[in-house]
Amino acid sequence: MGFRGARLTGWLSAVLVLWGLPTLAQCRPEQLELRTPLGAILRFSVEVADDPDERARGLMFREHMPSAAGMFFVFPEPKQANFWMKNTPLPLDIIFADETGTVTRVQQNAVPFSETLIDGGPGVAHVLEINGGLAGPMGIAPGTVMRHPAIPAGLAAWGCDAP
Repeated sequence: MGFRGARLTGWLSAVLVLWGLPTLAQCRPEQLELRTPLGAILRFSVEVADDPDERARGLMFREHMPSAAGMFFVFPEPKQANFWMKNTPLPLDIIFADETGTVTRVQQNAVPFSETLIDGGPGVAHVLEINGGLAGPMGIAPGTVMRHPAIPAGLAAWGCDAP
């Protein structure tokens, strides 16, 4: 099967992907859902980084992360967000979103250990980091929307109360 086939099978079996089917809004802090522009629903188990120390450490020093897992960064106010890969041995896809949870930029396959700044642009309120190489095949692109309890209901493009 090879590495690519094994990786593809792994995320397909680990991540729920539904095409155009309604789901029950479960909105739990340890889970984040994405709805792609093509209507796929993706679910990731997430660790939430919502304080300065957690956000600064991120996924540094992690050598493994399950296919359907990630880290969800929550900022108190939208800001110009810059990330780097210092001390991070995993290649990551970094998904930047505004205060509504709408994806604005995706950095695919950020280079492990790189200290080059990755610019998420202005107005970033949320960032999802997942294993590198997943965002593209899954259809995660600008316009994808996130659903998580940390995205305020009054602002969310796809709130916890929506199917």
